[in-house]
Amino acid sequence: MTSHIAELLMYVAPEPIRQANERWLALILERLNSTRLEAQNLSLPDIWLSPDLLLTQTCGYPLMTALRGQVRVVGRPRYELPDANGGNHCSLLISRADDARRTLPAFFDSRGVINGEDSNSGMNLLRHRLAPLHREGRFFASVGISGSHRESLRWLRDDLADLAAIDSVTFAYLARHAEEEVTGLRVIARSAFSPTLPYITAVTASDQQLEALRRVMNSALHELPEVAEVLGLQEILPASDGDYQVLLDYQQEAESLGYGRLR
Repeated sequence: MTSHIAELLMYVAPEPIRQANERWLALILERLNSTRLEAQNLSLPDIWLSPDLLLTQTCGYPLMTALRGQVRVVGRPRYELPDANGGNHCSLLISRADDARRTLPAFFDSRGVINGEDSNSGMNLLRHRLAPLHREGRFFASVGISGSHRESLRWLRDDLADLAAIDSVTFAYLARHAEEEVTGLRVIARSAFSPTLPYITAVTASDQQLEALRRVMNSALHELPEVAEVLGLQEILPASDGDYQVLLDYQQEAESLGYGRLR
C-alpha cells in the first residue's frame, strides 16, 4: 500500500459539498490501494508542488503561471450546473439587489472586491470583462481582496463593496445549500467561459498513470450517484495545459486594451 497527498480544497462549502468530495476521495484512494498523508498544515502551493501528490485541484490561472511545468493535469470536471457545463464555467458579476445600477458600465468608479490576485474566476475573468470599459487603465475607485469567494459575497451583503466576480460553481453550490449567502444579491453580467478547475497530480506521473487515475475517479464517481448529484458532477474529462491557454489569452486581450492590472 502506498501513501500520498490527496486533497480536494477548491470547493469545500457548504458542508454537503465538503462531505461529498470527501466520500468521493475516500473511494478513489480505496480503489488505488493508497492511504492519505496528513496535509492539514500544508499551504495550497505546498500541496500543489509536493512530490507526494496524488490528486488535488487547482485554479486554472496559477496552473498556467506559478505551476506551469511543475504539475500534470489529470482532467477537468464536467459539471451540469447553472452557468457551468460541458467542462466550462464562468464568473458571475454580482452586486446587491437593491443597488440602483443595472448595467456593468454603471459600476465605473464603484468599489470592487476580488478573492485573490491569482484567481481566474475572481480576477482574470473580471479583468477581461471590464477591459473594454476602463478609463485610463482604471475601472474601480478601489479594489479590495477578501481571500475567498464566500467572503467577497459577504462584503457585498455588508455594503463593503459594490461588485464582485464569483465562480459560477461556487455560486450554484451556495444557492442550493446556503441560500442565505446569496439572498439579496443580483447577477449583473457574466464573464467569458473558461475551462473548469483542473485536477492535478505530481509532475513525475506518466501518461499511463494519468489515464488510470482519471479512470478511477470516474468509476468512483459512478459508484456514488448521490455524491455526483450533490456535486452536480457528471464526469472527469481528459485535459491538458493546452486547454487552459485561453486564460492567458484573456489576460493578453485585457493588456492589449490597456487594462493589464485590475484597478
